[in-house]
Amino acid sequence: MRRLSAFNLVSLALGLAFLYLPIAILVVYSFNASRLVTVWGGWSTHWYHQLLEDEALLEAARTSISIAFVSATAATVLGTCAALALARIGRFRGRTLFSAMIYAPLVMPEVITGLSLLLLFVAISLERGFWTVTAAHTTLTMCFVTVIVQSRLSAIDRSLEEAAMDLGCPPLRTFLTVTVPIAAPAIVAGFLLAFSLSLDDLVLATFTTGPGATTLPIRIYSDVRLGVKPEINAICTLMIAAVALAVIAASLAARLTDTRAGAKAALAP
Repeated sequence: MRRLSAFNLVSLALGLAFLYLPIAILVVYSFNASRLVTVWGGWSTHWYHQLLEDEALLEAARTSISIAFVSATAATVLGTCAALALARIGRFRGRTLFSAMIYAPLVMPEVITGLSLLLLFVAISLERGFWTVTAAHTTLTMCFVTVIVQSRLSAIDRSLEEAAMDLGCPPLRTFLTVTVPIAAPAIVAGFLLAFSLSLDDLVLATFTTGPGATTLPIRIYSDVRLGVKPEINAICTLMIAAVALAVIAASLAARLTDTRAGAKAALAP
């Protein structure tokens, strides 16, 4: 086993500090008693209590979570269908154009996508609000789901599906009972990535939002231009804690699954 050199240790420490030191500072200053976020005034949970009274910030958080859940669900369904078409259907007329349209949001600047969607909504006289932001986020995140699920579907052994159909299983039931369970990790990963991208998006939401549909990134950006409020540190800390708990839970679930699989393999004759 190779030992880490001093240079590698320093490089690792600097890299981790660059990534996580700003987050650690934000978490620490969310417990700052002083209203000035750059002046330490002692430990306090006062701003978490103030956050519960900031209805505008809480409403923006609820709106962002709702939009993220709906758009991630729609993106997962549409992205899985697109991935199935690309991975299971052979060469068909328009495949190249279809693939280009699916992958275009991956490389297209969000400003162009947002402006295009804005012009579309104005042209069809669609009132901007919750559903326009949801449609914009679905457009952005669907391609990410497609890439993830397609890579998983391409790696599945087709003989498993063929064996199920040879035993009399209809195509739809084969897809639901054989293909979907095998591709489930990729589908879940696509949903979580779509949810995170939607929750974090600022550019598309800025172009497509309307009255009553202010997302949390827009609210934070608007407040930061006038000065960072301590409540912003508090709500960001709560989001970091939620993400950390989700990652820990996923790691424990994966470890438990591996342990059970190893136990079954050991008991098998």
